[in-house]
Amino acid sequence: MPTKQVIVLRTKYPDGRGGTQGIRLGKCGAQIAHASMKVFFDRALNRPTAMPEFGEKARLLPDFLEIPLTGAMTHWVWGVFTKVVVGVDTEEELLAIYEAAKEAGLPTAIIQDMGATGFKGVPTFTTVAIGPDEVEEIDRITGPEGRFKCRLL
Repeated sequence: MPTKQVIVLRTKYPDGRGGTQGIRLGKCGAQIAHASMKVFFDRALNRPTAMPEFGEKARLLPDFLEIPLTGAMTHWVWGVFTKVVVGVDTEEELLAIYEAAKEAGLPTAIIQDMGATGFKGVPTFTTVAIGPDEVEEIDRITGPEGRFKCRLL
């Protein structure tokens, strides 16, 4: 069973002057990595319900993660680990893809950057991870003939 994970990156952001701008390459890489990992971390059985501050309360955090995997996730993790990054321009497109993937029952995660360094303090949606899952299931949403027109990056 061929499997993959698709990361959808939003490529245009308000520039504060009525236009749009991109983001730094390093910021893109970080957001893509966050999304890819969050799909798994959201499935963790032993995750804390809130992140306590560092210090004495840090001992309340679990020392390990127990993450149940679907069959497709297992195949992906121990297989060829295929990952594809595609882009969309707007927040509306990004959010629509996220909702469609959730509705399709695919493992999905969305990243909202805190805005501390790249977005002038404004929390901003940047990426969505879909899968790992079967290629044809993900392609129904983001593939060449899929529901949304994403471009390879």
